[in-house]
Amino acid sequence: MVTQLLFGDIFEILEKEPKWIKIKIAFDQYEGWIDSKQFIYITGEQYYNLKQKELFCLTDLVEYVQDKTEHLTTVLMGSSVEATSILGYTFVINSSNGDKERENIVRYALLYLNAPYLWGGKTPFGIDCSGFTQMVYKTCGFKLYRDAYQQAEQGITLSFIEEAKPGDLAFFDDEDGRIIHVGIIMENNYIIHAHGKVRIDRLDHSGIFNSDIRDYSHKLRLIKHIS
Repeated sequence: MVTQLLFGDIFEILEKEPKWIKIKIAFDQYEGWIDSKQFIYITGEQYYNLKQKELFCLTDLVEYVQDKTEHLTTVLMGSSVEATSILGYTFVINSSNGDKERENIVRYALLYLNAPYLWGGKTPFGIDCSGFTQMVYKTCGFKLYRDAYQQAEQGITLSFIEEAKPGDLAFFDDEDGRIIHVGIIMENNYIIHAHGKVRIDRLDHSGIFNSDIRDYSHKLRLIKHIS
């Protein structure tokens, strides 16, 4: 698994096999294969209209939607809700209004605290480091790419850690210089990130100091401000 689709996500079909289809996700242009039983078709006009809409995301951990036959479907935090009427669902939700709200980045990040790590995951029931930053930023009205190295190419690079503000992104590399990890900077030199689980650790010029192992777990490469 390389990523996940949540309720209301839209995509283009690139290839078809009897049991699988290759898709490109509209939100971040990420490509992958999904089960051919797990999607429904919409018209080109519906796709275009949904693609042009502002971000509008569920901010409750879990919500339920109801179709015309009163069957319930579970919907998770960070799901797009613009498609509900097209799909014939109705529900009462708490959602962001699509405005860019930097002051809410850390607040929404904390809702994922202790969520288990899952490669390719994007939900509170399992999430990876770049899925975590992407979903938190999405809920606050920002678009990030899917992988950490892609996100590192966005925004403005800050020269010093002292310039960072809560909500900025910190990126970390391996011994070969490849970006392999990302987290969200908090106040007072803390960082929240997905490593084993979504957790809070100390951040300094060297990187992330993990209090459990009492050593550095990641080496700092750069800091980005997304606006």
